[in-house]
Amino acid sequence: MLHLNRVTGQFQDRLFRDFPDLLRADDLVVFNNTRVFPARLYGTRSGTKAQPISMRNPAAREFLRGRVEVLLTRQLSPEPNEWECLVRPGRKIGIGEHLFFGPVHDPQHQEQERLEAKVIARGGFGERRIRFALVPDFFELVDRIGHVPLPPYISRDDRLEDRSRYQTVYAHERGSVAAPTAGLHFTPQILARIAKRGIETAEITLHVGLGTFQPVRVAHLEQHKLHRELYSISAAAAAKINAAINARRRIVAIGTTVVRTLEFLAGRSGGNPLSASGGEADIFIYPGYKFRAVGALLTNFHLPQSTLLMLVSAFAGREPLLQAYRHAVEEKYRFYSYGDCMFLE
Repeated sequence: MLHLNRVTGQFQDRLFRDFPDLLRADDLVVFNNTRVFPARLYGTRSGTKAQPISMRNPAAREFLRGRVEVLLTRQLSPEPNEWECLVRPGRKIGIGEHLFFGPVHDPQHQEQERLEAKVIARGGFGERRIRFALVPDFFELVDRIGHVPLPPYISRDDRLEDRSRYQTVYAHERGSVAAPTAGLHFTPQILARIAKRGIETAEITLHVGLGTFQPVRVAHLEQHKLHRELYSISAAAAAKINAAINARRRIVAIGTTVVRTLEFLAGRSGGNPLSASGGEADIFIYPGYKFRAVGALLTNFHLPQSTLLMLVSAFAGREPLLQAYRHAVEEKYRFYSYGDCMFLE
């Protein structure tokens, strides 16, 4: 763990087990309790919206029904069950196409353990809106036939153990397509040490979606729009956060997802107390942003030109952060989701 003082710009190499000792006695530590679900589905397409195929090439029919990959990113409505998703191959899956997921690949045969969806709208960069046919228990079926959406740089298929390892130890609210990776460093022992010191904690929920991975494709940052991500905050959590803000106590965010949620809520409240609520957050934080709630941040090392790196740069300052990153590269810190972390205060 790299420890960065964002006021002085000084940094120090530490281990994550030092983290509980770096907290102040009156800190409020806020966690994101979202849980990753097996949101990657593999199936086949009906081919009904494909170009006519030649009778001389019967194998083309099977090609049209080849494997399709769908990554569910955000549930738009439970009834009808509609989702925003990414699809592959994106160019070949148009509006009106039927997709089939499950153990049976021939849509002419019926089987209970199968999901069927229809593409009802098209977005840019491989995005689609799909509507699933009614089933008795949608998420139970997804849990059985879905795959854990591991980050793309992990060049292997998901395994059974990923369902528990690609989760924080405090995850329990299902809905994310990626883990809030700063939380992956925590163990029950670390949490017990924080509790033993009497440091107050709170949990909020932000279901990680496309907003985390979405690249910046505009020339001017002000024009970039993040995808909306579902959040919720309980009355108990809101009360703890309000008390900390009113007493000018430091709020320590465990991960950028917590930062986005708290800053979205603080901005929306307009200086009034936060209240229990749920909805969609789409705040884009980049250098120049004035933080209203968060006073310290634990986060992993992020990729260049990513919105997450821009958020951290806004929090720490561009030059202190660049110096810290240069040091991290020289000292061979590990980047990405399963990598090392930084504590910025």
